[in-house]
Amino acid sequence: MGTIPDRGGANLYSAAASRPARQLRLRATNVSKNFGRRQVLRDVCLELHAGEVVAVIGANGAGKSTFLKICAGLISPSSGEVLVDGSIGYCPQTGGTFDFLRPAEHFVLFGRARGLKRKAALTRGREIAGLLDWRPDDRTQSRHLSGGNRQKLNVILSVLGGHDVLLLDEPYQGFDKGSYTDFWDVVWRLRGAGHAVMVITHMLNDLDKADQVLDLTPADARGAR
Repeated sequence: MGTIPDRGGANLYSAAASRPARQLRLRATNVSKNFGRRQVLRDVCLELHAGEVVAVIGANGAGKSTFLKICAGLISPSSGEVLVDGSIGYCPQTGGTFDFLRPAEHFVLFGRARGLKRKAALTRGREIAGLLDWRPDDRTQSRHLSGGNRQKLNVILSVLGGHDVLLLDEPYQGFDKGSYTDFWDVVWRLRGAGHAVMVITHMLNDLDKADQVLDLTPADARGAR
């Protein structure tokens, strides 16, 4: 994941086009993916800069989660390439937590992996939890958390380390209305701090919150608009 070479101007229209140029953090070029004979993605192109949010939309089976996994380096494309400049934080739809660890233990484990000291990791984890209106009980193992709070823990762990690029796969599953609003407040804070954020969503009212929209249809990727 080296520095992305400069290939000239962006090839995608976005609401951010009128802002001053920002550092290119992720470039996907002609990304296609086949599972056996079934083609899930075809020629997906995207450029994501620091301080931008892109919403990824599309019908079930359009390859949204597959595209994020490719961008995260979890699976390889059948063709095309993804170049990333910086570190990646990834929040899956489900999973990502350990059943027998408590929230604070998750904060320390994931924070230490990013070079944070124990106290700093705990403080950072609790600060983000507070932004999501959650005060985790450190006596409770994650297997006993509600679905919404477990997903909040997933979100916290994905952003805890201050990654340059954040890939969030429908991260607010199980959130109530207030938590959903809090989540977008966190995204805007991250955007304002210069992070590049990609969010999969089925909520059409989310689109006005994004600088770009990547609209995927099965085996037919349309550029961001």
